[in-house]
Amino acid sequence: MAAAGGWPGAGEVAALRAEAEALAGAGAGAGAGAGARAGCAAAPFRVCPLGAHVDHQGGLTTAAAVDAGILLAFLPDAGGRVRLRSRNYAGECAFHAGAPPGRDDPGTGAGEEALWGHYARGAAYALRRKGFALERGVVGVLAAPDCMGAGGLSSSAAVGLAVLLALEAANGLKMSHEENIELDRLIENEYLGLRNGILDQTAILLSRRGQLTVIDCAGGRHRTVAAPAASAGARFVWVLAYSGVKKALTSSSLFNDRVQECQDAARELLAACGRPWKEGAGDGGGPILGMVTEAEWREHGAALTRRELRLRAEHFFTEQARVRAGVEAFERGDMAALGPLMTESGESSIRNFEVGAEAMARLRAILLATEGVTGCRFSGAGFRGFCVALFDTAAASPEEIAPAVLAKYVAEFPEYARVAHVTVAHSSNGARVLAEAVVP
Repeated sequence: MAAAGGWPGAGEVAALRAEAEALAGAGAGAGAGAGARAGCAAAPFRVCPLGAHVDHQGGLTTAAAVDAGILLAFLPDAGGRVRLRSRNYAGECAFHAGAPPGRDDPGTGAGEEALWGHYARGAAYALRRKGFALERGVVGVLAAPDCMGAGGLSSSAAVGLAVLLALEAANGLKMSHEENIELDRLIENEYLGLRNGILDQTAILLSRRGQLTVIDCAGGRHRTVAAPAASAGARFVWVLAYSGVKKALTSSSLFNDRVQECQDAARELLAACGRPWKEGAGDGGGPILGMVTEAEWREHGAALTRRELRLRAEHFFTEQARVRAGVEAFERGDMAALGPLMTESGESSIRNFEVGAEAMARLRAILLATEGVTGCRFSGAGFRGFCVALFDTAAASPEEIAPAVLAKYVAEFPEYARVAHVTVAHSSNGARVLAEAVVP
């Protein structure tokens, strides 16, 4: 994959740090003082070429970070206060780090557009849940690219991780990537009640520029795969097309319903294999399709009692085969083989996982008919957000085709004309603290 020239830019980091310093200086008790310098954390967005809807089932999936994401400039607050503003959303998130309010507590999120502060509160919750005393809070400013923070590229997980990194830095906590993956899982699964897996946070933390991250969601293991140096991989980029369809996964039961159907399929398959699931076994999270082998599915899958269970199981096991084939193609530098596998993944998401709003399905079709696009699938669970396409720059210029794709799309869906967009993205490194805060 073509690598980014360098995200974030030094200028945008400096401007955001100055903004955070002004905010901290304006707040009584912020503790910034003369000469204080804000720190800055970066958490990139991610794409998932193959491995859709399998992380919550203990499957094998793939990901890559891109050269855009969340920046958080921050200063420690000696009084334990968290006070955050967002360039992208209205309102201010304010609470005490040692006592974050519950998601459903009265008044939580009041005045916040789209309740964007939930992920900050969830970060403090997760650290407290793991027994860390947060003596210091943070005062700071969050920023995302206006055209890419609308959902579908794991922007929510990126916010959570950026705040985790800031709180950890402010309190002198040294966390491993694995510990932060677990902490962000607690934000999503426990604080927000979303039944997703570990794909997003693992990809955001562990991805490396120019490489594909392969994640075994059952064991939490990962590896990064580099294409051969002499391959054609460097000429391929990502084209990210935002549909304008925007609805948070936490505001609907659709996503959690699909997860439950997968678990119901796993329960029936395990029983058919003579290994009935015992409630409360394992970590108490219920059976998952990753507990069933492909051979067992092929033998017993037709006996699943409900149509939707048969479809969910078919998606999981065929997607696993696509992931394995895609990783092998990437390792040998055969990017031309990766694109069609992405397209098959998108078709299975529509047919077998039954996701994809009408507008997103049409956007995907427009991309697939565009010169240079070798494959395309949904990003953002298929209920909202982006389509991600693999693009061969030897066939056409991605910057030149983007306006044509957008024009065709908004001609059919004019209601999204003000928000839809098409962006070119490159591979990037994972989340990190770019600069430590300095408080005299």
